[in-house]
Amino acid sequence: MDQTIYSILLTVPHRDDAPFTDERYRYLRHCAEAGATAASLKIKRNELLRIAAYLGPNASDGIDIEALQRIATERLRLTGAVTAARRVVDIGRPWLRFLGWWREPTVVFQYQSQLDQYVTWMRNERGFTPSTVEQWSRMIGRFLRWYDQTNRQLRDLQPADVDAYFVTQATGRWSRVSVASTASALRGFLRYAAKRGMCTDRLAASICRPRLYREESLPYAPDWCDVQRMLAEAETDNPRDIRDRAILLLLAVYGMRSGEVAALRLDQIDWSGGTLRLFRLKRRQPQIYPLVLSAAEALARYIDTVRPLSSCPEVFLCMHAPRRPLKAGSIYDVANRRFVALGIDAAHRGGHALRHACASRLLAEGLSIKEIGDHLGHRSAASTSVYAKVNMQALREVGAFDLGGLQ
Repeated sequence: MDQTIYSILLTVPHRDDAPFTDERYRYLRHCAEAGATAASLKIKRNELLRIAAYLGPNASDGIDIEALQRIATERLRLTGAVTAARRVVDIGRPWLRFLGWWREPTVVFQYQSQLDQYVTWMRNERGFTPSTVEQWSRMIGRFLRWYDQTNRQLRDLQPADVDAYFVTQATGRWSRVSVASTASALRGFLRYAAKRGMCTDRLAASICRPRLYREESLPYAPDWCDVQRMLAEAETDNPRDIRDRAILLLLAVYGMRSGEVAALRLDQIDWSGGTLRLFRLKRRQPQIYPLVLSAAEALARYIDTVRPLSSCPEVFLCMHAPRRPLKAGSIYDVANRRFVALGIDAAHRGGHALRHACASRLLAEGLSIKEIGDHLGHRSAASTSVYAKVNMQALREVGAFDLGGLQ
Protein backbone atom coordinates (compact mmCIF):
# COMPACT_ATOMS: atom_id res chain seq x y z
CA MET A 1 0.00 0.00 0.00
CA ASP A 2 1.16 3.53 -0.76
CA GLN A 3 2.16 5.05 2.57
CA THR A 4 2.14 8.51 0.97
CA ILE A 5 -1.62 8.27 0.43
CA TYR A 6 -2.06 7.24 4.06
CA SER A 7 0.00 10.15 5.32
CA ILE A 8 -2.03 12.63 3.24
CA LEU A 9 -5.32 11.23 4.51
CA LEU A 10 -4.22 11.16 8.14
CA THR A 11 -2.57 14.58 8.24
CA VAL A 12 -4.74 17.41 9.53
CA PRO A 13 -5.16 20.06 6.77
CA HIS A 14 -4.23 23.62 7.75
CA ARG A 15 -7.69 24.90 6.82
CA ASP A 16 -9.66 22.19 8.65
CA ASP A 17 -11.51 24.41 11.10
CA ALA A 18 -14.53 22.07 11.47
CA PRO A 19 -15.40 20.93 15.01
CA PHE A 20 -13.71 17.97 16.69
CA THR A 21 -10.65 17.93 14.44
CA ASP A 22 -8.47 15.98 16.86
CA GLU A 23 -11.22 13.46 17.56
CA ARG A 24 -11.82 12.85 13.86
CA TYR A 25 -8.19 12.29 12.90
CA ARG A 26 -7.47 10.21 15.98
CA TYR A 27 -10.21 7.83 14.86
CA LEU A 28 -8.90 7.76 11.28
CA ARG A 29 -5.46 6.74 12.54
CA HIS A 30 -7.10 3.99 14.58
CA CYS A 31 -8.89 2.73 11.45
CA ALA A 32 -5.63 2.81 9.47
CA GLU A 33 -3.88 0.72 12.14
CA ALA A 34 -6.78 -1.75 11.97
CA GLY A 35 -6.18 -2.24 8.24
CA ALA A 36 -8.58 0.20 6.56
CA THR A 37 -7.76 0.91 2.93
CA ALA A 38 -6.94 4.37 1.58
CA ALA A 39 -10.30 4.52 -0.22
CA SER A 40 -12.14 3.62 2.97
CA LEU A 41 -10.24 6.25 4.96
CA LYS A 42 -11.13 8.91 2.42
CA ILE A 43 -14.85 8.10 2.70
CA LYS A 44 -14.68 8.11 6.50
CA ARG A 45 -12.75 11.40 6.57
CA ASN A 46 -15.28 13.20 4.37
CA GLU A 47 -18.28 11.77 6.20
CA LEU A 48 -16.94 12.62 9.67
CA LEU A 49 -16.32 16.16 8.46
CA ARG A 50 -20.02 16.50 7.61
CA ILE A 51 -21.26 14.79 10.78
CA ALA A 52 -19.08 16.97 13.01
CA ALA A 53 -20.70 20.07 11.55
CA TYR A 54 -24.07 18.97 12.96
CA LEU A 55 -22.82 18.07 16.46
CA GLY A 56 -23.12 20.61 19.21
CA PRO A 57 -20.43 21.56 21.74
CA ASN A 58 -21.93 19.13 24.27
CA ALA A 59 -21.52 16.07 22.04
CA SER A 60 -19.15 14.50 24.56
CA ASP A 61 -22.09 14.20 26.97
CA GLY A 62 -23.53 11.51 24.71
CA ILE A 63 -25.11 11.06 21.28
CA ASP A 64 -27.90 8.52 20.81
CA ILE A 65 -29.33 6.86 17.71
CA GLU A 66 -32.17 9.37 17.45
CA ALA A 67 -29.72 12.29 17.17
CA LEU A 68 -27.71 10.43 14.55
CA GLN A 69 -30.84 9.60 12.57
CA ARG A 70 -31.85 13.29 12.58
CA ILE A 71 -28.51 14.08 10.94
CA ALA A 72 -29.13 11.26 8.43
CA THR A 73 -32.58 12.66 7.63
CA GLU A 74 -31.10 16.10 6.98
CA ARG A 75 -28.44 14.57 4.71
CA LEU A 76 -31.17 12.74 2.80
CA ARG A 77 -33.09 15.99 2.36
CA LEU A 78 -30.03 17.80 1.01
CA THR A 79 -28.65 15.08 -1.26
CA GLY A 80 -31.65 12.90 -2.00
CA ALA A 81 -29.35 9.86 -1.71
CA VAL A 82 -30.37 7.05 0.62
CA THR A 83 -26.79 5.76 0.72
CA ALA A 84 -25.56 9.12 2.02
CA ALA A 85 -28.06 8.98 4.87
CA ARG A 86 -27.07 5.40 5.66
CA ARG A 87 -23.38 6.33 5.84
CA VAL A 88 -24.15 8.80 8.63
CA VAL A 89 -25.09 5.90 10.91
CA ASP A 90 -22.62 3.35 9.52
CA ILE A 91 -19.64 5.68 9.94
CA GLY A 92 -20.83 7.99 12.73
CA ARG A 93 -21.76 5.32 15.26
CA PRO A 94 -18.35 3.52 15.31
CA TRP A 95 -16.63 6.91 15.59
CA LEU A 96 -18.75 7.95 18.57
CA ARG A 97 -18.21 4.56 20.22
CA PHE A 98 -14.46 4.93 19.75
CA LEU A 99 -14.61 8.32 21.51
CA GLY A 100 -16.85 6.98 24.28
CA TRP A 101 -19.58 9.43 23.27
CA TRP A 102 -22.12 6.89 22.09
CA ARG A 103 -25.21 6.58 24.25
CA GLU A 104 -26.78 3.17 23.93
CA PRO A 105 -30.57 3.04 23.54
CA THR A 106 -32.56 2.63 26.72
CA VAL A 107 -32.72 -1.06 27.56
CA VAL A 108 -36.33 -2.25 27.52
CA PHE A 109 -35.30 -5.68 28.81
CA GLN A 110 -35.80 -5.31 32.55
CA TYR A 111 -33.60 -8.26 33.55
CA GLN A 112 -30.53 -7.20 31.56
CA SER A 113 -28.64 -6.04 34.66
CA GLN A 114 -29.24 -9.37 36.44
CA LEU A 115 -28.05 -11.24 33.38
CA ASP A 116 -24.94 -9.05 33.11
CA GLN A 117 -24.11 -9.70 36.77
CA TYR A 118 -24.43 -13.44 36.26
CA VAL A 119 -22.22 -13.36 33.16
CA THR A 120 -19.56 -11.50 35.14
CA TRP A 121 -19.84 -14.04 37.96
CA MET A 122 -19.51 -16.98 35.53
CA ARG A 123 -16.42 -15.46 33.96
CA ASN A 124 -14.62 -14.09 37.03
CA GLU A 125 -15.76 -16.27 39.92
CA ARG A 126 -16.36 -19.66 38.29
CA GLY A 127 -13.79 -19.40 35.52
CA PHE A 128 -16.08 -20.76 32.79
CA THR A 129 -14.65 -20.87 29.29
CA PRO A 130 -15.69 -18.04 26.95
CA SER A 131 -17.75 -20.46 24.83
CA THR A 132 -19.70 -21.67 27.89
CA VAL A 133 -20.30 -18.10 29.07
CA GLU A 134 -21.54 -17.10 25.61
CA GLN A 135 -23.84 -20.12 25.22
CA TRP A 136 -25.33 -19.97 28.71
CA SER A 137 -25.88 -16.21 28.59
CA ARG A 138 -27.72 -16.63 25.27
CA MET A 139 -29.95 -19.41 26.67
CA ILE A 140 -30.71 -17.56 29.90
CA GLY A 141 -31.30 -14.30 28.06
CA ARG A 142 -33.82 -16.02 25.79
CA PHE A 143 -35.71 -17.32 28.83
CA LEU A 144 -35.65 -13.98 30.67
CA ARG A 145 -36.95 -12.13 27.60
CA TRP A 146 -39.77 -14.65 27.35
CA TYR A 147 -40.61 -14.20 31.04
CA ASP A 148 -40.39 -10.41 30.71
CA GLN A 149 -43.48 -10.56 28.52
CA THR A 150 -45.55 -11.66 31.54
CA ASN A 151 -44.95 -8.24 33.19
CA ARG A 152 -44.06 -9.92 36.48
CA GLN A 153 -41.01 -9.65 38.69
CA LEU A 154 -38.39 -12.37 38.91
CA ARG A 155 -39.30 -13.01 42.55
CA ASP A 156 -42.75 -14.14 41.34
CA LEU A 157 -41.30 -16.83 39.06
CA GLN A 158 -42.82 -20.27 39.74
CA PRO A 159 -41.86 -23.82 38.63
CA ALA A 160 -45.00 -23.85 36.47
CA ASP A 161 -43.62 -20.87 34.55
CA VAL A 162 -40.41 -22.75 33.77
CA ASP A 163 -42.47 -25.75 32.62
CA ALA A 164 -44.57 -23.46 30.41
CA TYR A 165 -41.39 -22.08 28.83
CA PHE A 166 -40.20 -25.51 27.74
CA VAL A 167 -43.67 -26.53 26.55
CA THR A 168 -44.21 -23.43 24.42
CA GLN A 169 -40.68 -22.91 23.13
CA ALA A 170 -39.09 -26.36 22.91
CA THR A 171 -41.87 -28.65 21.71
CA GLY A 172 -41.24 -29.67 18.12
CA ARG A 173 -38.28 -27.29 17.79
CA TRP A 174 -35.49 -28.30 20.16
CA SER A 175 -33.58 -31.55 20.27
CA ARG A 176 -33.24 -33.39 23.56
CA VAL A 177 -29.64 -32.15 23.81
CA SER A 178 -30.82 -28.54 23.43
CA VAL A 179 -33.47 -29.06 26.12
CA ALA A 180 -30.88 -30.58 28.46
CA SER A 181 -28.40 -27.76 27.84
CA THR A 182 -31.03 -25.08 28.44
CA ALA A 183 -32.18 -26.83 31.62
CA SER A 184 -28.61 -26.89 32.95
CA ALA A 185 -28.10 -23.21 32.12
CA LEU A 186 -31.36 -22.17 33.79
CA ARG A 187 -30.69 -24.29 36.84
CA GLY A 188 -27.30 -22.63 37.30
CA PHE A 189 -28.74 -19.14 36.91
CA LEU A 190 -31.69 -19.72 39.25
CA ARG A 191 -29.39 -21.19 41.90
CA TYR A 192 -27.27 -18.03 41.63
CA ALA A 193 -30.36 -15.79 41.67
CA ALA A 194 -31.77 -17.52 44.77
CA LYS A 195 -28.56 -16.91 46.74
CA ARG A 196 -28.90 -13.21 45.97
CA GLY A 197 -32.56 -13.02 46.90
CA MET A 198 -33.85 -12.52 43.36
CA CYS A 199 -36.18 -15.53 43.45
CA THR A 200 -37.26 -18.47 45.59
CA ASP A 201 -34.64 -21.10 46.37
CA ARG A 202 -36.84 -24.03 45.24
CA LEU A 203 -36.84 -23.12 41.57
CA ALA A 204 -33.45 -24.61 40.66
CA ALA A 205 -34.30 -27.95 42.27
CA SER A 206 -37.58 -28.12 40.34
CA ILE A 207 -35.84 -28.22 36.94
CA CYS A 208 -35.24 -31.76 35.69
CA ARG A 209 -33.22 -32.14 32.52
CA PRO A 210 -33.84 -35.10 30.21
CA ARG A 211 -31.45 -38.01 30.49
CA LEU A 212 -28.82 -38.19 27.78
CA TYR A 213 -27.19 -41.52 27.00
CA ARG A 214 -23.53 -41.40 26.09
CA GLU A 215 -23.68 -44.10 23.41
CA GLU A 216 -27.17 -43.43 22.02
CA SER A 217 -26.07 -41.88 18.73
CA LEU A 218 -23.44 -42.41 16.07
CA PRO A 219 -20.69 -39.89 15.33
CA TYR A 220 -21.72 -37.47 12.59
CA ALA A 221 -18.51 -37.67 10.58
CA PRO A 222 -18.53 -37.01 6.83
CA ASP A 223 -16.67 -39.49 4.62
CA TRP A 224 -12.97 -38.79 4.29
CA CYS A 225 -13.39 -38.48 0.54
CA ASP A 226 -15.75 -35.55 1.19
CA VAL A 227 -13.13 -33.96 3.43
CA GLN A 228 -10.61 -34.30 0.60
CA ARG A 229 -13.09 -32.64 -1.76
CA MET A 230 -13.38 -29.70 0.61
CA LEU A 231 -9.61 -29.33 0.79
CA ALA A 232 -9.28 -29.61 -3.00
CA GLU A 233 -11.94 -26.95 -3.57
CA ALA A 234 -10.02 -24.54 -1.32
CA GLU A 235 -6.71 -25.11 -3.14
CA THR A 236 -6.81 -21.93 -5.24
CA ASP A 237 -5.03 -18.57 -5.33
CA ASN A 238 -8.02 -16.76 -3.82
CA PRO A 239 -6.96 -15.15 -0.49
CA ARG A 240 -10.04 -16.42 1.33
CA ASP A 241 -9.47 -19.96 0.04
CA ILE A 242 -5.84 -19.83 1.15
CA ARG A 243 -6.93 -18.91 4.67
CA ASP A 244 -9.81 -21.40 4.74
CA ARG A 245 -7.65 -24.30 3.56
CA ALA A 246 -5.26 -23.77 6.46
CA ILE A 247 -8.22 -23.78 8.86
CA LEU A 248 -9.76 -26.90 7.30
CA LEU A 249 -6.48 -28.80 7.59
CA LEU A 250 -6.17 -27.97 11.28
CA LEU A 251 -9.72 -29.20 11.86
CA ALA A 252 -9.35 -32.40 9.82
CA VAL A 253 -5.73 -33.40 10.50
CA TYR A 254 -5.36 -32.43 14.15
CA GLY A 255 -9.03 -32.71 15.13
CA MET A 256 -8.93 -29.23 16.64
CA ARG A 257 -12.05 -27.64 18.08
CA SER A 258 -13.26 -24.38 16.54
CA GLY A 259 -12.26 -22.47 19.66
CA GLU A 260 -8.77 -23.97 19.55
CA VAL A 261 -8.30 -22.90 15.93
CA ALA A 262 -9.52 -19.37 16.71
CA ALA A 263 -7.15 -19.13 19.70
CA LEU A 264 -4.08 -20.45 17.83
CA ARG A 265 -1.21 -17.94 18.08
CA LEU A 266 1.80 -17.37 15.88
CA ASP A 267 4.21 -18.30 18.68
CA GLN A 268 2.64 -21.76 18.92
CA ILE A 269 4.09 -22.72 15.53
CA ASP A 270 7.71 -23.85 15.76
CA TRP A 271 8.90 -23.73 12.17
CA SER A 272 12.49 -24.76 12.86
CA GLY A 273 11.51 -27.61 15.16
CA GLY A 274 8.61 -28.70 12.97
CA THR A 275 6.10 -28.79 15.83
CA LEU A 276 2.73 -27.31 16.65
CA ARG A 277 1.96 -26.48 20.27
CA LEU A 278 -1.78 -26.61 20.91
CA PHE A 279 -3.67 -25.66 24.04
CA ARG A 280 -6.52 -28.15 24.35
CA LEU A 281 -9.58 -26.47 25.86
CA LYS A 282 -11.00 -29.50 27.67
CA ARG A 283 -7.69 -30.74 29.06
CA ARG A 284 -6.66 -27.16 29.88
CA GLN A 285 -3.06 -28.01 29.09
CA PRO A 286 -0.75 -27.78 26.07
CA GLN A 287 0.03 -30.65 23.70
CA ILE A 288 2.82 -30.78 21.15
CA TYR A 289 2.20 -32.28 17.70
CA PRO A 290 4.46 -32.79 14.68
CA LEU A 291 3.84 -30.14 12.05
CA VAL A 292 2.41 -32.17 9.16
CA LEU A 293 3.79 -31.07 5.79
CA SER A 294 0.42 -30.23 4.22
CA ALA A 295 -0.64 -28.17 7.24
CA ALA A 296 2.77 -26.47 7.44
CA GLU A 297 2.62 -25.45 3.77
CA ALA A 298 -0.96 -24.15 4.09
CA LEU A 299 -0.15 -22.15 7.24
CA ALA A 300 3.04 -20.72 5.75
CA ARG A 301 1.25 -19.69 2.57
CA TYR A 302 -1.52 -17.96 4.50
CA ILE A 303 0.82 -16.17 6.91
CA ASP A 304 3.26 -15.08 4.19
CA THR A 305 0.84 -13.99 1.47
CA VAL A 306 -2.62 -13.35 2.93
CA ARG A 307 -2.49 -12.57 6.64
CA PRO A 308 -2.49 -8.76 7.08
CA LEU A 309 0.11 -6.97 9.17
CA SER A 310 -1.28 -6.80 12.68
CA SER A 311 -0.19 -6.66 16.30
CA CYS A 312 -2.66 -9.45 17.11
CA PRO A 313 -0.88 -12.67 18.15
CA GLU A 314 -3.65 -14.90 16.77
CA VAL A 315 -2.95 -16.62 13.46
CA PHE A 316 -6.33 -16.20 11.78
CA LEU A 317 -7.70 -12.69 11.28
CA CYS A 318 -10.70 -11.22 9.48
CA MET A 319 -10.19 -10.64 5.78
CA HIS A 320 -11.44 -7.03 5.99
CA ALA A 321 -10.91 -4.21 8.45
CA PRO A 322 -11.06 -4.11 11.35
CA ARG A 323 -8.45 -6.89 11.40
CA ARG A 324 -9.78 -8.71 14.44
CA PRO A 325 -9.03 -12.36 15.28
CA LEU A 326 -11.65 -14.79 14.05
CA LYS A 327 -14.11 -16.12 16.62
CA ALA A 328 -15.14 -19.74 17.05
CA GLY A 329 -18.41 -19.02 15.22
CA SER A 330 -16.42 -17.81 12.20
CA ILE A 331 -14.49 -21.09 12.13
CA TYR A 332 -17.84 -22.88 11.99
CA ASP A 333 -18.82 -20.70 9.02
CA VAL A 334 -15.61 -21.60 7.17
CA ALA A 335 -16.47 -25.31 7.30
CA ASN A 336 -20.20 -24.83 6.78
CA ARG A 337 -19.67 -22.88 3.55
CA ARG A 338 -17.74 -25.81 2.08
CA PHE A 339 -20.36 -28.36 3.10
CA VAL A 340 -23.11 -26.29 1.47
CA ALA A 341 -21.14 -25.42 -1.69
CA LEU A 342 -20.28 -29.06 -2.38
CA GLY A 343 -23.70 -30.38 -1.39
CA ILE A 344 -22.23 -32.76 1.18
CA ASP A 345 -25.02 -34.52 3.06
CA ALA A 346 -24.14 -34.47 6.77
CA ALA A 347 -26.07 -34.21 10.01
CA HIS A 348 -23.82 -31.34 11.11
CA ARG A 349 -21.79 -29.06 8.89
CA GLY A 350 -19.41 -27.19 11.14
CA GLY A 351 -15.84 -27.61 12.24
CA HIS A 352 -16.76 -30.28 14.78
CA ALA A 353 -17.89 -32.57 11.93
CA LEU A 354 -14.32 -32.46 10.60
CA ARG A 355 -13.06 -33.31 14.08
CA HIS A 356 -15.29 -36.40 13.97
CA ALA A 357 -13.98 -37.20 10.48
CA CYS A 358 -10.44 -37.06 11.86
CA ALA A 359 -11.31 -39.51 14.64
CA SER A 360 -13.10 -41.92 12.29
CA ARG A 361 -10.14 -41.93 9.90
CA LEU A 362 -7.67 -42.66 12.71
CA LEU A 363 -9.89 -45.52 13.88
CA ALA A 364 -10.04 -46.96 10.38
CA GLU A 365 -6.24 -46.88 10.23
CA GLY A 366 -6.05 -49.08 13.32
CA LEU A 367 -5.24 -46.65 16.12
CA SER A 368 -6.53 -47.54 19.56
CA ILE A 369 -9.24 -45.61 21.41
CA LYS A 370 -6.59 -44.33 23.83
CA GLU A 371 -4.37 -43.08 20.98
CA ILE A 372 -7.30 -41.35 19.28
CA GLY A 373 -8.35 -39.73 22.56
CA ASP A 374 -4.84 -38.42 23.11
CA HIS A 375 -4.75 -37.00 19.57
CA LEU A 376 -8.10 -35.24 20.04
CA GLY A 377 -7.21 -33.90 23.47
CA HIS A 378 -9.88 -35.86 25.35
CA ARG A 379 -9.62 -36.01 29.12
CA SER A 380 -10.82 -39.62 29.35
CA ALA A 381 -11.26 -42.68 27.15
CA ALA A 382 -15.01 -42.50 27.77
CA SER A 383 -15.20 -39.41 25.56
CA THR A 384 -13.62 -41.35 22.69
CA SER A 385 -15.51 -44.61 23.13
CA VAL A 386 -18.35 -43.46 20.87
CA TYR A 387 -16.07 -44.10 17.88
CA ALA A 388 -15.85 -47.80 18.74
CA LYS A 389 -19.36 -48.12 17.29
CA VAL A 390 -18.13 -47.26 13.80
CA ASN A 391 -15.23 -49.72 13.80
CA MET A 392 -16.97 -52.21 11.49
CA GLN A 393 -14.05 -54.63 11.36
CA ALA A 394 -13.98 -55.02 15.14
CA LEU A 395 -17.77 -55.35 15.25
CA ARG A 396 -17.65 -58.11 12.64
CA GLU A 397 -15.05 -59.96 14.72
CA VAL A 398 -17.36 -59.74 17.73
CA GLY A 399 -20.31 -60.95 15.67
CA ALA A 400 -18.34 -63.91 14.33
CA PHE A 401 -17.12 -65.01 17.76
CA ASP A 402 -17.93 -68.66 18.33
CA LEU A 403 -19.22 -69.42 21.82
CA GLY A 404 -18.65 -73.12 21.23
CA GLY A 405 -20.31 -75.29 23.83
CA LEU A 406 -21.30 -72.37 26.05
CA GLN A 407 -24.96 -72.60 25.06
